[in-house]
Amino acid sequence: MPPTSFDLADARWRSPPPVPAVSRLLVSWALFPWGTTVAVRTRVKICGITRLDDALRAADLGADAIGLVFYPKSPRYLDPAAGARWIHRVPAFVTVVGLFLDAEPSAVEGALSALPLELLQFHGRESSGDCLRYGRPYIKALGMGGETDVPGQARAHGLARGMLLDSHAPGEAGGRGIGFAWDRIPAERPLPLILAGGLHADNVAAAIRQVRPMAVDVSSGVESAPGVKDSQRMHDFMESVRRADAES
Repeated sequence: MPPTSFDLADARWRSPPPVPAVSRLLVSWALFPWGTTVAVRTRVKICGITRLDDALRAADLGADAIGLVFYPKSPRYLDPAAGARWIHRVPAFVTVVGLFLDAEPSAVEGALSALPLELLQFHGRESSGDCLRYGRPYIKALGMGGETDVPGQARAHGLARGMLLDSHAPGEAGGRGIGFAWDRIPAERPLPLILAGGLHADNVAAAIRQVRPMAVDVSSGVESAPGVKDSQRMHDFMESVRRADAES
């Protein structure tokens, strides 16, 4: 009996002829009398959530993850105590991600004690050891606004669950709504790729077709104001992702 699911490493050996999206997550495998079907879906994270209503709307629309920003200088900063009052309302199977930038360990530990963060996202100059010290899975963000050795950084963070590429300068915060040239993304991808930086409903399909990321990450592209998500823009973004996947 063939497996019902498998990871990307398995896919290299057991999949049918490879689809172009070799770095995207192959999420299901089912054998039918007439052959084999592989379903491919781009994951979506909506970042910069500051309100329960926005978190619930993102979940209703099918977002795989929501991002909470714990960088005090960000206009989307969420005080951990404020988030703790409503985070329990986020439904199961929606991953809650906590974003930090060169934070003191006490700040990260404080957020972890207040909120059930399932995944950590580090945007600064944190080393692999810095990221691993909290005992939680993490992703590492890289700024493409300067000279960035993406494969080298991915190897340095070999235990990360993914590498997020954003448009900011290395070590700076994202969420500015500015894109970067996708052709700068190297073909070598030691870790699953998460694409961010200036994405919105009108360009995310092109991004998926060109880059073939495992996931896309959006913040300002679905907002009416910093930290205030727009329901229609979130809907349009999710629909654009689904159309791109259907056409792949």
